[in-house]
Amino acid sequence: MPHNSENEHHVHADGTPAVPGYGPPRVRRSGRRARKRALRFAAWGALGAALVGGGGVAYAWQHLSGNIQGTDMNAVLGHDRPSEQDNGAMNILMLGSDSRAGTHGEYGKGVSGARADTAMVLHVDKTHKKASVVSIPRDTMVQRPECAKPHGGTAPAAQQAMFNSSYAMGGPACTVKTVEKMSGVRMDHFLEVDFKGFQKLIDELGGVDITTHKAINDHSSGLALDAGKHRLMGKEALELVRTRHGVGDGSDLGRIQLQQAFIKALIHRAETVDPFSSPAKSYGLADTATKSVSADSGLASADKLLGLAEDLKGITPEHTDMVTMPVTYDAQDSGRVLPLDKQSHRVWNALRDDRPIPKSATDASVGDKAHTPVSAGT
Repeated sequence: MPHNSENEHHVHADGTPAVPGYGPPRVRRSGRRARKRALRFAAWGALGAALVGGGGVAYAWQHLSGNIQGTDMNAVLGHDRPSEQDNGAMNILMLGSDSRAGTHGEYGKGVSGARADTAMVLHVDKTHKKASVVSIPRDTMVQRPECAKPHGGTAPAAQQAMFNSSYAMGGPACTVKTVEKMSGVRMDHFLEVDFKGFQKLIDELGGVDITTHKAINDHSSGLALDAGKHRLMGKEALELVRTRHGVGDGSDLGRIQLQQAFIKALIHRAETVDPFSSPAKSYGLADTATKSVSADSGLASADKLLGLAEDLKGITPEHTDMVTMPVTYDAQDSGRVLPLDKQSHRVWNALRDDRPIPKSATDASVGDKAHTPVSAGT
């Protein structure tokens, strides 16, 4: 999810049937799952034909795939990467950014340069029934590796750099490289969602239900919610995931808690959407979703994204463990946090070994201490 961009400490620099290509190639699907996907695939093709007329199935699918921007990560990053997992587990780096021109400057006014202010590592276990999500605070001071710039040239390595500067310096490929260097975990894929697309997607879904346990008022994001039950449409949903000053200590750590709670609410809401009930709405959702994301080339098509979504459909919020990478406040700068190396290694080792993240790994961290004032559903 995207972040708020006020008061930031930035550098001013710059899944489907019978279609392989996402996730580890070793994963095999059961005949039942493949048949289920084939049915859904046929339904989506039919709705595409109904909307664009005549021979519209191929056109509609081509249109959806054409919405997605793809990056060949292997070509950009080369072979100096952590080894792939061979047990069916999968790691996806999810980014929220305001880098698209489609925002028309509505968000992030007064701050130059592209930014990916939200970064979450989604680890899907080998059964594809459970998941872990590790949020990386954007203000974490890290060793940023040397990265190729998107339009040529090289961004030098830095011993002490803010984590989200990696995107500003070298785009999503540099962020993937930075995460892999700090974690030792290979990112099989990345998905990036932009501000405007996020807001429109929530509107297309018909809103997301949350419960606030106390009032939230943040003059910076514009969010004002009384305690109680709410259905948030796109604008308020975006304000929620950008809110920092109205919760916790006003830092990015409190905002991460809101984002994690909202993701669980979004999963709940997505479970209620029946693509067979309204073909037009389903196609609208697909069109908005594919326009809202960019991805690595292994996911940059409508069929691969649909296959991924279907494969992960059985993962419920109750089977999703969300944590923040263990950090502590930087005594030299209250606007920064520093990784707790020993504890962070325990988190990354758990993902690498496809094990649950031990609760004790985050005990000393300031990241997950605050009580989240929001929960999923009403």
